[in-house]
Amino acid sequence: MQDNNLLKLIYTFFLGIFLAIFVGVGINTFYPGPKSPEFPTALNTYGKEPELTNDQIKIQKDWDQTMAQHNQDMKPYNRNVSMLTLAAAVIFLVVSIAYEKKIKIIADGIMLGGLFTLLYSLGRGFASENSKYVFAVVSVGLAIILFLGYHRFVRINTKQQKIS
Repeated sequence: MQDNNLLKLIYTFFLGIFLAIFVGVGINTFYPGPKSPEFPTALNTYGKEPELTNDQIKIQKDWDQTMAQHNQDMKPYNRNVSMLTLAAAVIFLVVSIAYEKKIKIIADGIMLGGLFTLLYSLGRGFASENSKYVFAVVSVGLAIILFLGYHRFVRINTKQQKIS
């Protein structure tokens, strides 16, 4: 019986991880980010003298501008990905609550996947460098976690105490 409980715990954990990975890979597949510019080979000074020529200095400045633009382009993309993953996390958590009495082990894995997806959403939100958006995502995340904690642990214990 002990082995069965351990297998259920491992299954729940891996289901949660794979749901978060599924969301991340799905978003990357159907909503790819801005293509990262390729590093100019003219600036590859590995094993050579570190002093740059005038041409290399110009290439370096162009590269710096290109990377700065790419970083700017990534901010709204990260915000959008954060919104998509936040929506997926909320959907996972709603589904886990809807099925918690019917298929508990899968509902627990989906809940854990929702929490991992929520963490992914937070990370992408931080990468957007928009403090108001990050605050909104953190607020939604906190509300979800508080609700889940109450729904899964406090409410159930209160019902069990009334029955006893």
